[in-house]
Amino acid sequence: MSIGYPCITVGVADTKQKTCRKASATEEHLSSLIEHNLTALKHIIEFNGQHQIRLFRISSDIIPFASDKEVNTLNWSEQFSEQFQELGKLIRKYSMRVSMHPGQYTVLNSPDEDIVKRAIADLEYHTLFLNSLGVDSSSKLILHVGGVYGDKDSAMDRFVDVYNTLSENVKDRLVIENDDRSYTIEEVLKICERTGAPAVYDNLHNAINLSDDSKSDTYWIKKAKETWKTKDGRQKTHYSQQQMNNRTGSHSKFIGIDEFMKYYNEVEKLDIDIMLEVKDKNLSAIKCILATTENGEIKDLENEWSRYKYVVLERSQEIYESIQSLLQDQSSYPVIPFYRLIEAALEEEPSNTTGVNATDQVWDYIKNSATEKEQDKYQKLLQEVKNEENTLKN
Repeated sequence: MSIGYPCITVGVADTKQKTCRKASATEEHLSSLIEHNLTALKHIIEFNGQHQIRLFRISSDIIPFASDKEVNTLNWSEQFSEQFQELGKLIRKYSMRVSMHPGQYTVLNSPDEDIVKRAIADLEYHTLFLNSLGVDSSSKLILHVGGVYGDKDSAMDRFVDVYNTLSENVKDRLVIENDDRSYTIEEVLKICERTGAPAVYDNLHNAINLSDDSKSDTYWIKKAKETWKTKDGRQKTHYSQQQMNNRTGSHSKFIGIDEFMKYYNEVEKLDIDIMLEVKDKNLSAIKCILATTENGEIKDLENEWSRYKYVVLERSQEIYESIQSLLQDQSSYPVIPFYRLIEAALEEEPSNTTGVNATDQVWDYIKNSATEKEQDKYQKLLQEVKNEENTLKN
């Protein structure tokens, strides 16, 4: 089993990707952007590999305007072939599985032929990108069925008809996912039976757009598994949690460890890959990997603590001290209590007192390298915060 995350990293240097507007999409500018984005992807892959993250979804925007031949006229797969080869070697080095997920405007079952034509062009672009990396057919393109257009049966028929016109290269990579509005997992499975495409099961989408409330996640994962062939690699699933007090279907800020472990214990023996769809991306991926690692080491939690400690301190001195105490026992691996405490802190709002406390500790590390002007400015800002009565805002 591999656990991963999609598209971007949080708190990792030199991984941000860039794009541009059509008006500035000259060949020279596009070439510069693509080179930058491929380099950023290299940094992401290296980070993931070093942190045992073996599953990653590459952003569709990595090649700006790639499916619009009138805007992007570059033969980018050839122009950047050396970078693609280097990326492919890194992916294989870390035994990483990558994927891509064309967006909401890539709709195969639209009644509008122009929309379908653009959707096919977009799938061809994504396929070319993965082919350029030299990855096998277990690296997938995830796609939703599309719209209903007042007649779901006809819309499903159109999807099947258009699917049958796709190139074999696209078909080898395409998998179909249930969504939270239109097509349930049961309907997706029917389409997969007609097309031969594998199905990706999304737990949150199913919770919102139910097929059968008597059936568990495990049931649907097992049903979806029947659509996966050997060439497709290990069955892939999507996992997310609902963000409380937000719109239905909104992904949570972080993966709650207790809820995840309940799910993991149910599916552990099913031999699946789990893509986490969550706002803190790699942070939750590492959390879930460490929580499910047998014979984990305390040093891994200490490394994680270095990422979280000041965020925790600016919210709760008490929780900060509890975690410090928890990590003092070098003979144990208290991964679940560790993340429970971090989650408890993240649910609290910073106050002026705790915020100043955390800021002071960080300032102690850098004050000797600050100029006199910077030191004066810091003291002035610090006093302003201390004099405020309102709670600090994130």
